[in-house]
Amino acid sequence: MSALLSIQNLTIDLPAGGDRPHALQQVSLDLHPGEIVCVVGESGSGKSLTTSAVLGLLPEGVQVRSGQILWRGQDLLQLGAEGLRKLRGSEIGMIFQEPMTALNPLRTIGDQIGEVFRTHTRLPRKTIRARTLGLLESVKIPDPDKALKAYPHELSGGQRQRAMIAMALALEPAMLIADEPTTALDVTTQAEILHLIHDLQRRKGMAVLFITHDFGVVAEIADRVAVMQHGVLVESGKAQDVLGRPQHAYTRALIAAVPPLQAPVRGVASQTPTALSVARLSKTYHQRNWLGRTSRTTHAVKDISFSLPAGTTLGVVGESGSGKSTLARNLIGLLVPDEGEFRVGNDTVQLRNIAERRLHATRVQMVFQDPYSSLNPRQRVGDIVTQGPIAHGESRAQALAHARELFALTGLSPDALDRYPHEFSGGQRQRIGIARALAMRPQILIADEPVSALDVSVQAQVLDLLTRLREQMGLSMVFITHDLRVAAQICDQLIVMKSGEIVESGHTARVFSQPQHPYTRALLEAIPGRHWIPDACAQKAA
Repeated sequence: MSALLSIQNLTIDLPAGGDRPHALQQVSLDLHPGEIVCVVGESGSGKSLTTSAVLGLLPEGVQVRSGQILWRGQDLLQLGAEGLRKLRGSEIGMIFQEPMTALNPLRTIGDQIGEVFRTHTRLPRKTIRARTLGLLESVKIPDPDKALKAYPHELSGGQRQRAMIAMALALEPAMLIADEPTTALDVTTQAEILHLIHDLQRRKGMAVLFITHDFGVVAEIADRVAVMQHGVLVESGKAQDVLGRPQHAYTRALIAAVPPLQAPVRGVASQTPTALSVARLSKTYHQRNWLGRTSRTTHAVKDISFSLPAGTTLGVVGESGSGKSTLARNLIGLLVPDEGEFRVGNDTVQLRNIAERRLHATRVQMVFQDPYSSLNPRQRVGDIVTQGPIAHGESRAQALAHARELFALTGLSPDALDRYPHEFSGGQRQRIGIARALAMRPQILIADEPVSALDVSVQAQVLDLLTRLREQMGLSMVFITHDLRVAAQICDQLIVMKSGEIVESGHTARVFSQPQHPYTRALLEAIPGRHWIPDACAQKAA
């Protein structure tokens, strides 16, 4: 069978002054009808740029030096802007990583999907509406009539991604490009989207080029795998061969960095003092209409109680809307609970005035999910890290000296204090976020999804760093995540949250091996590639 898409010896140049001369170098890759090819690699590997080249959407200043991109035998590089515009959507569909930025916030979902038909066909308005409604039904969006009239912000993350899939499938393309479409989704929503893409691919006979850095996803859906590093295709082959018998050292390193889905047994001494205790904590949000009347009440956190032994890590897992982040904001003092209380050590936390909030900031600090948006781009990182200690009375010299120590401790060069956030990689920015939190010398660290946006190898490095810092500095940690593989590796105990309530808690190894609640079992069952054992594969290959 001839290839539907054939990328041949593609070389793409980067602008002068980059970290390397070529974004892609001599990349060759084929995609046949009816198969799913996963392109895997870390940030900067060139995987997303490959799909941009196929669609003719290369960034300004990035140019193709040589090679061909053949679509049904026709070189897309010679097609021209108008030809590519007709091809996009009609023959090649695209699902973007972040639907909230890909969708127009000022237009309804129905209008945006309908635009595909208006651009490429002459169908009447009623037919377009009927087809749009049918697409929303096919991707299993609840209440498609309502979704048709909704704006992007009125849908959940999973529903927005389903709407993006409906848009990509509108004209029944022969090939679908999916660029990290499940990275930001909860494990159950991720499983639903993967199943949906796989099911649609089988029923419609599409070819799928799936970009990801998640080997669990690869194990779940891939027919073939292509592994990229620094713009070079270092390994490719059938999924079972690459996952089970990786040949290249880089592939083996990536697989070895995947957290195994098995929690080691960790004991907590019975005499360990309590670092943090939470009793019957509740927080309710009231949404009001234009008359100021309450139109909807949401119990974000309801009657939460738990304790954190000193020097241990408590994992908080659950889907979006389960109350994890609201709990974190209450613990850090960004929100005041409606009911209940919590104690740090033996002291009840009171946040009635500035003095009490300042005291709380010296005890509890937070590492945020997105290290880029949580760092001020206009400030040097040295100023970012020292700002808190200086505000609490340290001299600038003392704060800078401590910042240098923290940079060395977190694996950063102390000379980097004069640089700006954009001059660092994602993993380095997260290390800066950790250093900023530690600069206040806290007893407790609240880590809110601190590795969800990172590549698998960088993720492993940050998890190792947090574990080492906890042991060296005697920290206690609340680790919030929707990634159960990550939770298995770093957490001593777990609480599982659903709809603002704790539905299960216990030692991590017990929760993983003997889950009691149906919701916990559903979360574990939804993990992509749950039957694949990455560490065994890596050891076998080594």
